[in-house]
Amino acid sequence: MTTSSSPFGRALCAMITPFTEEGALDLDGAQRLAERLTSEGCDGLVLSGTTGESPTTTDAEKSALVAAVREAVGDRASIVAGVGTFDTRHTVELALQAEKAGADGLLVVAPYYSKPPQDAVEAHFREVADSSGLPVMLYDIPGRTGIRIEPDTVIRLAEHPRIVAVKDCSYDFLGAQKVLSRTELAYYAGCDEHNLALYAVGATGYISTVSNVVPHQLRSVLDAFDAGDTTEAARRQQRATPLIELMMSAGLPGTVTAKALLGAVGLPAGPVRAPLRPADRETADGLLAAYEEFTAAG
Repeated sequence: MTTSSSPFGRALCAMITPFTEEGALDLDGAQRLAERLTSEGCDGLVLSGTTGESPTTTDAEKSALVAAVREAVGDRASIVAGVGTFDTRHTVELALQAEKAGADGLLVVAPYYSKPPQDAVEAHFREVADSSGLPVMLYDIPGRTGIRIEPDTVIRLAEHPRIVAVKDCSYDFLGAQKVLSRTELAYYAGCDEHNLALYAVGATGYISTVSNVVPHQLRSVLDAFDAGDTTEAARRQQRATPLIELMMSAGLPGTVTAKALLGAVGLPAGPVRAPLRPADRETADGLLAAYEEFTAAG
């Protein structure tokens, strides 16, 4: 499932966090969804990330989610736990809890809101990486955090023995290639429209929101590329583009669209937590129509 160059696998899902209709954590639903994702091609699951609504789940819920999913998938998929916050001390606490709960790695987002300078960002990641025995994946998503993990900072952090990977939502394709050319970090596309483009220049794989609903189809893009059929890989990526656009670039967070679509096809999801609001009926119907058209094509 994993190698030294792909420590968490290639096809990872940024899994939603299922809730009951009353808004409580739905661990049974999480286990059923995790089992489906694993059986349909995901070799890693990222829990409590952006798509997993980490800002509105408690520390106890995060730990319970890791433990429940670990029980469901065993060693068939890696589990990367989102532990990043704007507070270094709290992030360290979450890292230790995730390790105890059975995670294989840590997803650590840039410390948001306070806008620390790059030397402080670097120190933050080093302290978190030093705090547990788990490998760390840096999460660069400046559209949400307000700051970059600049490529030069990533290159310096790559020297740390437990900082092994990057999830890239920076939309900086040149910066990504700079890191790829100068480090041995496992590099993951964090935006579904970049899955194939980054893979083609040496990335390890992807961490996908859209794979919550079409895990097998997205993995097939990488499989085609690995088989040497780059034309087929491009065709499969292009065929997924309408669904990717509706889920990720139509004005709603991916969490909202993923949960709407999962609910529409009878899979565990439940509501989103405030301040997010559910997709309206027109949006949900449009998502379902795009999903049905995509999956009908094989």
